[in-house]
Amino acid sequence: MDTILVVNAGSSSLKFELFAIGEGLHKRVKGQMDGIGTSPRLRIKGSDGQLLADTCYSQSDVSNAQAAMHVVGAWLRETHPGKLAAVGHRVVHGGPDYMRPVMVDRDVLEQLERYVPLAPLHQPSNLAAIRVILERRPDLPQVACFDTSFHRGRSLVADHYAIPERFFVEGVRRYGLHGLSYEYVAGRLREVARDVAAGRVIIAHLGNGASMCALSKGRSVETTFGFSALDGLPMGTRCGQIDPGVILYLLTEKGMSVSQVQELLYHDSGLKGLSGISNDVRVLLASDDPCAAFALDYFVYRIGLHAGALAAALGGLDAFVFTAGIGENSAEMRARITKNLGWLGARLDLGRNSNHHLCISAPESRIGLYVIPTDEELMIARHTLDLIGSVTGSIPSGVTWMQDPG
Repeated sequence: MDTILVVNAGSSSLKFELFAIGEGLHKRVKGQMDGIGTSPRLRIKGSDGQLLADTCYSQSDVSNAQAAMHVVGAWLRETHPGKLAAVGHRVVHGGPDYMRPVMVDRDVLEQLERYVPLAPLHQPSNLAAIRVILERRPDLPQVACFDTSFHRGRSLVADHYAIPERFFVEGVRRYGLHGLSYEYVAGRLREVARDVAAGRVIIAHLGNGASMCALSKGRSVETTFGFSALDGLPMGTRCGQIDPGVILYLLTEKGMSVSQVQELLYHDSGLKGLSGISNDVRVLLASDDPCAAFALDYFVYRIGLHAGALAAALGGLDAFVFTAGIGENSAEMRARITKNLGWLGARLDLGRNSNHHLCISAPESRIGLYVIPTDEELMIARHTLDLIGSVTGSIPSGVTWMQDPG
């Protein structure tokens, strides 16, 4: 049976899912290699949630992404000997040139390297995984799926900054991210509440990375992310919206280097910076430290502010959708956020919220409130299947995954 492998490569982790191609796509396994270069650990589960592998490796055995890909490939080759039709990759930034998923060759890979400064935490690792496979199996189709694609086609007003036009032409513009998640959730909302999905909707992707998107008739019209992954909501370790004057102050008055400022804004800010404790909402909710409470209050407050701006962009609001780690799993955070949306007519059904129902709004609520788990990997697999089918006219017979040449 032919399969599609989906890869989401990070700086110290490698997430992957394997999908069988049949009547649609069917999940076979889901895994993650954590601690690459420090304390590598591979955990893999089957489609039924059963643990299939839990193995620790030495730092020297899995010192980089290439080694991690080799280990994962060996496990897949041994346990799933069928043919691989293609590999789909999450690539955070497509820049101004890529509006939809694309087959990757060396020229495309070189072009995508130009967007590393736009997503320095994610883009290098995303591309490293592609490069490893391209070097070892150049015959294996690879598809890059971009988090920016879903937001393309918005109005020029939404995409511009108030700086000279030449910078927009060069690519300095408001791109938006988390597009694969928004695309999947928007599709699921059409399945469960078609009339609502055709209206004015805000989706809140709330995890360690957090953003919100305003959709009209299922299309992105505005988002909290802008040029990079720093804008908008405060996140686990990222600052969110900040006055550019603060950056200038840190550089000129505090004498910080560009790399020090980058480290501060990407790794030492957000919930972690405010609380001084953790970037994990679960840890902060369990803490009695006033700084933990303040960090969560700030997070909820900023979500409310941005919800108001997005509702203004839509000219009103019909539904608010929670997704991602915090949005899907924390009933308490959903309740606190919904309270801040009371002025929009949001009313929560406490019982349905506590039991994590799909629809959690009370009957008297003027807007629908929903909890829809995201599935970026399935979205990538769908795009990959569609693209290789459109390019070849049929699904390729596949090659053995990461088989050593010769």
